[in-house]
Amino acid sequence: MNRSDDTHTAVLLMAYGSPDSLEDIEAYLHQVRGGRHTPPELVEEVRERYRRIGGRSPLQEITEQTAHRLQEATGLPVFIGMHHWHPFIRDVVQHMVTERGIRRIVGICLAPHYSTVSVGAYRRHLEEAIAAVGGDVDLRFVPHWHTHRHYLDGLVETTRQTLDSLGTHGREYAVVIFTAHSVPAAVLNRGDPYDAQLRETAQLLAERLALPEERWRLCYQSAPKTHNSWLGPQMEDVIVELAEAGRRYLVVAPIGFVSEHVEILYDIDIKAQEIARSHGALLKRTPMLNSRPPLIAALSDLVQKALNHPND
Repeated sequence: MNRSDDTHTAVLLMAYGSPDSLEDIEAYLHQVRGGRHTPPELVEEVRERYRRIGGRSPLQEITEQTAHRLQEATGLPVFIGMHHWHPFIRDVVQHMVTERGIRRIVGICLAPHYSTVSVGAYRRHLEEAIAAVGGDVDLRFVPHWHTHRHYLDGLVETTRQTLDSLGTHGREYAVVIFTAHSVPAAVLNRGDPYDAQLRETAQLLAERLALPEERWRLCYQSAPKTHNSWLGPQMEDVIVELAEAGRRYLVVAPIGFVSEHVEILYDIDIKAQEIARSHGALLKRTPMLNSRPPLIAALSDLVQKALNHPND
């Protein structure tokens, strides 16, 4: 697809955002927590997680590379906007509309599954940013893409590669643990489709990987410590349960994420690894899609469909 002649159309890729350095952790948490005070012990806990992954997350660089490759694939300018860190969505939208003259925006979150508290929040934030700059902007927002063929292709490929790396015995007996970021359990009572979409993705992947029911699980990870109930079961509990049941080969496939960031590099690669080892299990994580060709193919197709079929 080449729409380089359409100078008023652009793509906005949106991601969560991550601090630039350890010194930015407190300001970052202030953003994430909506301006509420962050206890010093929580600041230090989060700072330690970033220390253990090298001091900062690669999310910004990965998102920039994804945008660059998507721009090459579509012939359209592609911008990135972060929900909780620089460059903020509101600032990027202002630049797009007032300085670049963009009048049609295809908005895509780098999260395949829809929840009112995740992708829904990005959409509200984007719509508010557009309203704040005024002007007549045609927003084509992609709400979810959890069954897109190229996204599934990429996950099948990375999961199969990881299973193969376990050798014949490991490949035949490993349990695949599909994970996604947890959300407050209360959203299900409001008809939120997040859990159902994740189960649909996991089921499709299990079928394509020929995994019998006893060799895969769907669980959640990275739930914050709050008084509210969050969707489960939690990844750590599932790892312990499987290891204590004699499962010695575990593969974690983070299907709710597309890029490496702290919830992958710490929550899985460090914390989950430590739990698995302490219970006598070998745990491997599938590579993230990051800016791999399957993800770019999926995003490119989503852009084209959003422009050609705005009401789908």
